[in-house]
Amino acid sequence: MDHAGYMRQALAEAEKAYALGEVPIGAVVVLDGEIIGRGHNLREVLKDSTAHAEILALREAAGKIGDWRLNGATLYSTIEPCPMCAGALVQFRVKTLVYGAADPKAGAVDSVIDVVRQPRFNHQVEVVAGVLEEECRQIIQRFFRALRGKKANGEMAELVEGARLEIE
Repeated sequence: MDHAGYMRQALAEAEKAYALGEVPIGAVVVLDGEIIGRGHNLREVLKDSTAHAEILALREAAGKIGDWRLNGATLYSTIEPCPMCAGALVQFRVKTLVYGAADPKAGAVDSVIDVVRQPRFNHQVEVVAGVLEEECRQIIQRFFRALRGKKANGEMAELVEGARLEIE
């Protein structure tokens, strides 16, 4: 499977988050051609601010191989990781990050800051950006359009807490 194929798997995870009313971000971890971790945002469901797609996928991958070091692994994320998730990529020793759409407000790879290629850290992550970028951007836009529509119609008591990501 190529980058686009794995990103489609991450998009399938994002759709799961969307169906739950979560910000639709998905991630998969690949090692030696096999998906060893999957995740989608579950912050609202779990009431856990660390339950980002990337963190959940990394945790599952580490559990599957029995080691916190994911040497040689690639993480596919539909959106450029936030500072927490970018830091986790460094801590888990992920080799490569492949992401779809940039996050101009909170991206910690190419947009706001660059955590994953910080030369003072003992590990740096290779980056491939823009894989299926339009599809990754569209699911986020669709989610926030629907969210704004519900707010305007008075159908929603409160917005998704902390949802700052509006890529347009």
